[in-house]
Order: sequence, then C-alpha cells, then structure tokens
Amino acid sequence: MVLSQEMMEAIEKNNIVWLATANKDNKPNVVPIGLARPLNNEKVLLVANFMNKTFENLKNNPQASIAANNISECPYQFKGNVEIHESGKYFDDAVDWAKSVMSQLNPKAAVLLNIEQIYSVQPGPDAGKKVV
Repeated sequence: MVLSQEMMEAIEKNNIVWLATANKDNKPNVVPIGLARPLNNEKVLLVANFMNKTFENLKNNPQASIAANNISECPYQFKGNVEIHESGKYFDDAVDWAKSVMSQLNPKAAVLLNIEQIYSVQPGPDAGKKVV
C-alpha cells in the first residue's frame, strides 16, 4: 500500500487523526490521537499516550483505521494492521517526539499502522470507494 506525498503531508499537518478499533467482542471504539505521522509511504506512527480501551483493543485485535481530522485536506480513510512497540527504536523515537511536544507525556508504546487499504471519504459519488 502506498501513501502519496499529499496524503503523508496531510496526515502530519492535521494535528489530530481519529483512530478506530474494535475489542475482542467487536464493539467499536474511536479516539482522537494528537501524535501521528507517516514514517514512510506504508506506515503511520501513532504514539500511545492516553490510550486505555484503545490500547487493549489493539493488543487483542490488531486491525485499525485512521482518518485525519480535516477531511477537506485529507479525504481518506486508512486501514491496516498494527504493530505495538513498547521498547526499541520505534518506542524511543515516539518517546523523544512526545516529550518534545509536551515534556509531561509518558508514552506507553509506539503503534505502527501498516497501511493495507485506502478509501475515499470525500463527499459525493466516490465516497466509500477503495482508492488503493
């Protein structure tokens, strides 16, 4: 799956993405995430600072979806599986980034969303259509 340069810039620029997960009983959950940035054209880093239900959901069901807060700038939904890193390079990078934004943050993990599908959320006849 490949994020375009425009998609990557929009995700980084929109300081909030909405992260959707489901628990082991398939009950949905959606939360705003303030620290999200593409690492490359296939992975988005999400910093788990305040995730509780969401973090548990991701451990039990690693499928997730994000959408940028401002759909006029980034009219896409990104779906895929996640990797949770509670130590190592990704975690260290997430901690450094979070603390540079707000020194009081104490991240639980770096969550990598591996993009597998991209859908349009642009209002109109193409809404919901698979882009990639």
